Amino acid sequence: MVATLRGNGMLSAVLAEGQAFPDFMLPSAEGRLVSLAERLAQGPVVLCFFRGEWCPFCKLTAEALAEAMPRIEAEGASVLALTPETGDLPRKLHARHNGRFTVLADVDFGVGLAAGVVFKVPPLYRERISRLDLPLRHGNAAWCLPVPAVFVIAPDGRVTWRFANADFSRRAEPDDILAALRRLRS
Repeated sequence: MVATLRGNGMLSAVLAEGQAFPDFMLPSAEGRLVSLAERLAQGPVVLCFFRGEWCPFCKLTAEALAEAMPRIEAEGASVLALTPETGDLPRKLHARHNGRFTVLADVDFGVGLAAGVVFKVPPLYRERISRLDLPLRHGNAAWCLPVPAVFVIAPDGRVTWRFANADFSRRAEPDDILAALRRLRS
């Protein structure tokens, strides 16, 4: 699957540094609507895409992000974690990390598609993860997932740093996110 995503140029569609990140409004784990514009009015935003609470790599990434939150907040930034999961699953991710960052349900992959980070799950991989019942988790039968991706977005809405990788085991490091926030501040 990773080789297929790399080979088909999927990552070339990911929003680049300097581009405007499209505004959105999504439901939070607590049931409130959260917009990117509202968050950007308060400072930079670190926007992270997660495959779901079922993914062990996503769990490790979320733990690292939660641990880094005091340093991220010291840089004046907030974190929005987007997952395609719906129902009670975003709340579980939020609770697992003591509400240290905001978890949003990217309903029907709208934001992920706009950012260029969503792909259709290939048949062989779909077969291997069918036990996860993604249609139930996502509230649709699209069988799509986001690649691991993080965007640092300036208050004016521009992407100032991004990480996207077809390999779901490769993730942005908190230190790299913090370095991007420091560059933005200076």
